[in-house]
Parts: sequence; C-alpha cells; structure tokens
Amino acid sequence: MKVSMQISNRVSSISEALSIYINQIVYDLSRRGKDIITLSLGEAFFDIPLFDFHKLDVNKGYHYSDSQGIPQLRQKISEYYQKYYRASVDPDRELLISAGSKPLIYFAMQATVNPGEEVLIHEPAWLSYQEQLRLLDAKPAFIPFDCPVSDFEKYYNDSTRLIIINNPNNPAGRVYSREDLSLLYQQCRKRGIYVLVDEAYSDFAINNEFVSMAEIVPDKDGVIIVNSLSKNMGVSGWRVGYIITNESLIPHLLKLNQHLITCAPTILLQYLTYYFEKIINITLPQVEEVVKKRAEIAKMLDELAFKYLEGASTFYFFVNIEDFPGSSTDFAMHLLLEEGIAVVPGSAYGQSTERFVRVSIGAESLERIWQALVSMRDLIDSKNFDQTKINLMLSEIGMEPFEDVNG
Repeated sequence: MKVSMQISNRVSSISEALSIYINQIVYDLSRRGKDIITLSLGEAFFDIPLFDFHKLDVNKGYHYSDSQGIPQLRQKISEYYQKYYRASVDPDRELLISAGSKPLIYFAMQATVNPGEEVLIHEPAWLSYQEQLRLLDAKPAFIPFDCPVSDFEKYYNDSTRLIIINNPNNPAGRVYSREDLSLLYQQCRKRGIYVLVDEAYSDFAINNEFVSMAEIVPDKDGVIIVNSLSKNMGVSGWRVGYIITNESLIPHLLKLNQHLITCAPTILLQYLTYYFEKIINITLPQVEEVVKKRAEIAKMLDELAFKYLEGASTFYFFVNIEDFPGSSTDFAMHLLLEEGIAVVPGSAYGQSTERFVRVSIGAESLERIWQALVSMRDLIDSKNFDQTKINLMLSEIGMEPFEDVNG
C-alpha cells in the first residue's frame, strides 16, 4: 500500500488563475476546430515586424546577464519614464528588470509583508494579487470598487503593511487622478504602509492624463511601481517586466531575483534594447487605435443597454450581468461552451465584483465583438442556464469545473 504524497497547505490554499483556466478551454476548443470569439485574452494583438536578430551580440545572448537587467535597457526605460510620464528614475539605483511583472509583484510582497500581516487591494483587481499573498501566508483584504480614495482610511489597521492599486485599472480602465494618488500616498506614508502601483497599462491612457506614482513621489520612499513591456509593447509572450522603487528596497528585490529568476532572457533584453524606439514608434499608434476602438465598443454596449464600470483606458470593459440568474462563472462557462464566446468571470477580480464579466477587445474585430455582445444580451434576457449540461461539456474536453478554494 502506497502512502499518499503531501501537497503543501500554501499551494492547496490557492485557486487556479480563472482567466488562464478560461483561455485553456479556448485553446482546447480551437484545436478541435471550434471558432471562438476570444474576449478573454489579457493582451492586444499588435502588428509588429520581427527585426533582425543578427544585429545583436548573439553569442552573449545565449548566456546569463546582469541580474538587475542589462544596463542599456534600464537606461532606455528610465528615459521612457522621463519623456512620457515626467518621472525621473535612476536606472542603476531605482530600477530592476525581470522575467515579467508577475514575479516582481510577488518579490515586492515578499520584501515588505510578513506572514499574518494584511494587504489591502482596491477592486476590481488583477486576480493573482490575492493568491500570491496567500502563498506568503499574508492576509488579502479588499476595498470595494465603488469606494473613493478619500474613504480608504476606514480600511487601514495596525496590521496593514501594503496597499495595491492598478493604474490604469485592469479590468475597468479607470485612471486614478493626481489628487487621488497624492492623497493615497499621504494616507499610507504616515502609517508606514507601502503603496504598490501596477502601471502595466500606462500607455493606454490616451484620453486621460496618466500620472505615474514615480512623479508623485520622486524619491520613491514607500512606493513600489511595477510595469511591463508585455502590455505596452505588445510582447506578452516574451515575459519582460520591471520594478521601480526607492534605492533602499532594490537590493532586497535583487536578492530575490537572484535566487528565483537569475535574469530575464538575455537575447530578448538585447533585442528590446536595440529596437526599443522602433517598437515604441510602431506600437504607440496602434495603442491609440485600440483606445478609439474601445470608444466604438462603448457605443455598442450603450445600444444594448449594458451597464459597465466607468473607464476609458486599457482594452477591457467590466460589464454588469446582474440580471443573469447564475454566477459570473456560470455565465462565462455557458457563453463559452454553448455560444463559442470567451469572457472572464468578475468573481476573479474581487469580492464586490461577482456580478460582472471582463470583456477584452484586443484580439477581435468590431463585427465579431458586436456578435458576442448581442449573444451576451440574449443570454441575460433569456435567463437560460443548465449547470449539468455545462459540466458534461467540460468533461468531454477533459476539463474539471472551476473550483474557487477560497470562495
């Protein structure tokens, strides 16, 4: 008789990433030849040519590089923040590059939060924040999406060590004002609470004045900013992100990067350095087109009498489905398996956002998005949902129903 092997309590305490669970079903169905209108992907599909790798130092590209990120790319990012966001960033003392922003957010939590301490998250919030905190035995706590920054103070307590906001917000597209950011910093700094600002969609704030927290707090004292080349440059599969913070925190983040990542892929860092300006010049006009497209889709939503959270940035809408009789996961699974339309349930983004779904517009045409929105409206109005049938369809493609272990 075999003794069962242990899975740690930490790993058992977290759920799958619901967006990735949905997209895995999309990939499986697509391989089976089913046409899926994909409104679930967290990326925009830009038209970016592949430049010549032979102009790079390919021999060095095969090997390890600076664990803080190659200096030339750090310099490019520093110049970028100065030019576009009016923020001064020291590339040697205040900036670290790693293999995507996900591990950097986790490193920031590891460096600032002890087990049992609390981290506040303003909803709707990127779904991995809370699960990363559970891996650290920290306590995620949530501020509802409709709570203004001026009322955040009622949520702070003696165990609060960090607050996380996403600016511009994924999934609503909201941009925090200069006044909100300044007020938030004042509230937190006097209490010794770090402010982590995820600025991954910074370039998508075309019609709003985006203000980086690096401009609000020039010395970055008590501030952690995470950004990514994945979203703004349209290279999500390359996994290159960076963190900006006070020089006193960088050495601690660097230790974590050394032990857990070593370095981001050297050849990709070389590529992004060499072609940085060319890629920006190609992608920024396409970002503007995505934002224009978003405005067109807002008109579609209005025409179909959908309600959605206020916002004009990113390539998402957070759409209200309050009249649907089931959960947001029920809605998304029915839509995907019965109608061939993929969205992400709102339950992934917080405790106050169950009656929403995230609709991403970056990968589909206006015509197909309209078709999907009409189907969504029909599903809500019909109130038709069969859980047993959905579970059977999942089993036919070898998938288990999604389980939220903390729900």
